[in-house]
Amino acid sequence: APLMFLLARWRGEALVFAARTHLKLALTGMLMFSTNFILFYYAGERLPSGFLAVIFSLASIVNLVIGIAFFGDIFRPRLAVGALLGVLGLILLFWPQLRGATGLASAAGLAFGAAGTLCFSFGNQISARLQRGGVRVFAGAAWGMVYGMVWAGLLSLLRGQSFSVPLTWTYLGSMLFLVLSATVLAFYTFLTLVGRIGPARASYASVIFPIFALLISTALEGYRWTPLAILGVACALFGNYLVLKRD
Repeated sequence: APLMFLLARWRGEALVFAARTHLKLALTGMLMFSTNFILFYYAGERLPSGFLAVIFSLASIVNLVIGIAFFGDIFRPRLAVGALLGVLGLILLFWPQLRGATGLASAAGLAFGAAGTLCFSFGNQISARLQRGGVRVFAGAAWGMVYGMVWAGLLSLLRGQSFSVPLTWTYLGSMLFLVLSATVLAFYTFLTLVGRIGPARASYASVIFPIFALLISTALEGYRWTPLAILGVACALFGNYLVLKRD
C-alpha cells in the first residue's frame, strides 16, 4: 500500500475521494485484496493446487454472469464459449490431481475456493466501475490495499493470531519479491487491463496463470507434458483467442 501511494503521487494521480467512492474502494479492498486470498489459503489446506487453479479459472465465467445479472452488461456468446474452453482446458491439464480430490475436506475446500472466486469477481466489477468514474489505477489500488489490510488485520485479531514475522533473509527477501512483482506490478497490470477491456475479458488471465506456472515448472522442476495436458493447453489458448478477439 505505501508503494502504491508513492507511485500514485509520482504519477500525479488524485488521492482524495468522496465518502461514496471510499465505500467502493473499501469493498474492492475487502473483496479482492484480502478475503479472496484468505479463502483460497483455507481452500489450499484441503485441495491440491491444480484444483485451486481450475476453481479460480471460473472467474472468467463468473465475471460474465455478474456483469449481466448486476451491472447490465451485454451477453456475448463468443466470450462465454471462450471462457468455457479455458475452464475445460485447465480441467484436462490438471485431471490427475482432480481425480484424487474426494471427501468432506475436499468439499469444504471447494466451497472456500468458490467463495474466493466470487469475491475476486465482484472486486473486479467494482474496480472497473471506479476506473470509469475517474479513479486511477495506482490510487484505487493504494486505498483498496489499505482497506484490505485493515479488514484482514481485524479478522486476525478476532482469531487471536500472531503478527510476528520471521526475521530471516529468506523470508524477508521472498516477501520483498512478492510485494514488488506479485502485488505492485501484477495488480497494476491486471487492474489496468480490467479498466481497458472489462472484467469479463480481463479475468481470462486466471486461465493463463497456471499455464505459465507449468512452463516455469518445466524449466526448473522437470514437469513432463502428457497428451491430455497438451490438449488442455490447446483448448485454453483457443479460448484465449475467442475472448480477446476484437468484435
